[in-house]
Amino acid sequence: MRIPEIIKKKRDGLPLNSEEIRFVIDSYTKDAVPDYQVSALLMAVFFNGLSKDELNAWTDAMLHSGEVLVHDHVPGLKVDKHSTGGVGDKISIPLAPAVAACGVPVPMISGRGLGHTGGTLDKLESIPGFNVNLSVAEAKSVLSRHNLFLIGQTRDVAPADRKLYALRDVTATVESIPLIASSIMSKKLAEGIDALVLDVKFGAGAFMKSFDRAKELATTLMAIGKGAGKKVHALLTDMNAPLGFMVGNALEIRESIDVLRGGGPNDVRELTVALGAHMVLLGEKATSLEDARRQVEEVLQNGAALSRFAEVIAAHGGNPSVCENNDALPTARYKVEVSAPEAGIVTGIDPMSVAMAALAVNAGRLRKEDAVDHATGVAMKVKVGDRVHLSQPIAVLHHNGTGEAEALHQLRRAFTISDVAPSVQPLIRERIL
Repeated sequence: MRIPEIIKKKRDGLPLNSEEIRFVIDSYTKDAVPDYQVSALLMAVFFNGLSKDELNAWTDAMLHSGEVLVHDHVPGLKVDKHSTGGVGDKISIPLAPAVAACGVPVPMISGRGLGHTGGTLDKLESIPGFNVNLSVAEAKSVLSRHNLFLIGQTRDVAPADRKLYALRDVTATVESIPLIASSIMSKKLAEGIDALVLDVKFGAGAFMKSFDRAKELATTLMAIGKGAGKKVHALLTDMNAPLGFMVGNALEIRESIDVLRGGGPNDVRELTVALGAHMVLLGEKATSLEDARRQVEEVLQNGAALSRFAEVIAAHGGNPSVCENNDALPTARYKVEVSAPEAGIVTGIDPMSVAMAALAVNAGRLRKEDAVDHATGVAMKVKVGDRVHLSQPIAVLHHNGTGEAEALHQLRRAFTISDVAPSVQPLIRERIL
């Protein structure tokens, strides 16, 4: 097979067969094909899409470009969750130990933050000593003892995705739904899971701005998963405002621990319980969604989920005392209040402005190689729908001497205050089973 002929075929809108797709993916993973040829193929895919058979073959080739984990040493169905990312989305932190405490094994491989979305790994690394880079053998051991591991993608898991993602980032092909879906699912299927719950976000703070586009991605992801013989549920959730009150790594760990203690913000708790219920149901530890929801709420309330998180922190080399003492987490040197410029009702909190404020103080990264400051970020004091008075504190910027002016500029523009109460939109717009 010749790469130019494969490019031409896709350029002309003709379907590629599985052998052609595997040849391209394998060759690129082994550095046997130059970037410029694969870039041309990605652009052809961007414009002409991939059929169901092509997409399954593309994902399967990426999945088998490296190691596929197997967890036969742990009884039960293995279930994970994937979020398409948003501002303040710390749901994996309380969710994973809660589901594990319900008896479902959760082998969770997560990513780092990039752009306006925070990464689960960065949040976990704000816990002193927490090692997200366990070997496969170490991760398997933690899973067998605690029903949960929380690690980053190893170099041996779906290496084709690492190369293709970097190339998509510099060739304006990131937004292609087939390429997004194959990237997500190749990594998730390589975890060795039996089932997956998807949190596909839409709105101002999501990659998918419209509900329809998010639903298209959700159905594409589900089709890939089911084509691979996995059970998949999807929730379409609103990201037109930040989740919770905290945006920033250690700040979000604090808020996650509040949820694990049975409290926390209503929206974070609601989404944690909803996603957890679907995971417990798919893990066949409940007879109905209502039963699964009751189990998740119970482990959050009785301390079992918090205890599981403390155990897993220790198993990863971290300091479990953060579960009892927030002072064990890093804190910023400076805290600056942002006040309401007028009295009224908060009708909007722009998630992108909040994210840009956090980026300005190094709570996130614009490039993969950037370092993050785990102590910095934004603590919001109000939610959409709250009534505020003139000069009332509505947010607090946590910083260590970098980016204060830009961050404050972004925060002041993030909050919309009006005399008219906003219409209340549900956090979970639709469930697809």
